Amino acid sequence: MNELWIATSNKGKLVEFKTLLNNSNFLFKSPAELKTYYSPEETGKTFEENARIKAKSLNSVKSDCWVIGEDSGLVVDGLEGYPGIFSARYAGDNAGDSENVAKVLKMLGLRSPQNRKAKMVSCIVAISPSGEEYVCEGTVEGEISKKVSGSEGFGYDVCFIPEGESKTFAELGMAFKNKTSHRARAIFKLKEVL
Repeated sequence: MNELWIATSNKGKLVEFKTLLNNSNFLFKSPAELKTYYSPEETGKTFEENARIKAKSLNSVKSDCWVIGEDSGLVVDGLEGYPGIFSARYAGDNAGDSENVAKVLKMLGLRSPQNRKAKMVSCIVAISPSGEEYVCEGTVEGEISKKVSGSEGFGYDVCFIPEGESKTFAELGMAFKNKTSHRARAIFKLKEVL
């Protein structure tokens, strides 16, 4: 069985990858299994650049297998595109999901309470054992809720309402999210590559 290395320490992301790629012939691995690996600094200006930094960094120690880097986040119109590539650290480098969500809701309330339009973006950069690079993107449009709702998922799932729905991803549940989310859309494209 071929190994597929996923450059993330985010347990929620790993679960989504494993769930959505479950019928592929891969053994899923993460950097946590390596003794000497340090996550690279994300210095890119786009989701794609940061995903590439992660993929190339892991590929430098695992060049004989498929390696994927993924970067994703929330892009809010009323916050001029923020938190964007800073989604995981919007409220500070050591902030958790709840602090990041709280900051989005607070900033939107202060700056643009009427414009709640937003989108979730996921970009995957996959590097094959022969060194070929593939880019797979997924986006889901929606809006920011006025308050935190729901208990499933992670990240901004508790405040993001996908287009056409009246509930957040966290209320709609993982089965719904695994069919329609930004990451699901990117992973479906990745499946074709693999």
